Amino acid sequence: MSAPAVERQDRPLFAIMLRLLAMMMIGATYAIGKLLLERGANLTEVLFYRQLFAFPVAAVWALAMVGTALMPRAPIRGHATRTALGRLGMLLNFGAVALLPLAEATSIGFTMPIFATILSALLLKERTGIHRWSAVLVGFVGVVIMAHPESANFASMGLFVALAGALVTAMVAIVLRDLGRTESSPVIVFWFTLLSLPPMGLLMLWFGQSHDLVTWLLFLGLGLTGGIAQLLMTAALRWGPVSLVIPMDYSQMIWATWAGWLLWATWPEPSTWAGAALIAASGLYIAWREHVRRSAPAVSPTEDRAGKSG
Repeated sequence: MSAPAVERQDRPLFAIMLRLLAMMMIGATYAIGKLLLERGANLTEVLFYRQLFAFPVAAVWALAMVGTALMPRAPIRGHATRTALGRLGMLLNFGAVALLPLAEATSIGFTMPIFATILSALLLKERTGIHRWSAVLVGFVGVVIMAHPESANFASMGLFVALAGALVTAMVAIVLRDLGRTESSPVIVFWFTLLSLPPMGLLMLWFGQSHDLVTWLLFLGLGLTGGIAQLLMTAALRWGPVSLVIPMDYSQMIWATWAGWLLWATWPEPSTWAGAALIAASGLYIAWREHVRRSAPAVSPTEDRAGKSG
């Protein structure tokens, strides 16, 4: 069930506010995940309780939006693929948070649009011109600057895990693009959360541990912030166009930096700020070019061959 188009045009400031709140929730989710891992929880527990406590949020939201029409229209294998990739992406993203300072892991995660551009060109055969390929190159220069090759951080495990997480998240975006042709967002989120629980619940037989009250409260906060973030991100796209809403995602860097300073007394190095600025500029330019490409009239064959529209 798609929202009426008029809703997406009338409330741009509301859409921005929702997306900013979503980024705050995502920042809280990863900060809580890092705290849990430091308190002795393992990644299996973090992923399981992230989904378990998010499930009520996803279920209530789906019921409110589509009622009882929760059965998927797309083949279930599409949802299964999205779920498998989503779990892997969460594993890598939380792993990156465990291995790197929060702000650095967050910044490298911003390479997702860069990988999405590459995958769209390679897998979907989408036309990608010199503009977006240049943005991809600038983004990877930002990654190299953040890694500062003269230091031991270069080629570190955390860097590779963060990049792998961004790559898998981009793969999820490609799958979601296909699922979104027949499924509403509430149904996609509901089935992702539901299908995630049985295999992770099975793993909990081996990896589940006992914890103190504070840790259990953190697990609860992990699931609630993650579930609310999903709700807010999708709701923002109902009230505002993608080109307006997506740039707000970079505000997550503010929350990651603040949490890193408050909880771990860490502050991003100059190379992190410089690299993050290039990565963000690359992602914003890709988003802008995508908006221009979709809103512009069809190009002539000469322009098409030259790749000027990408």
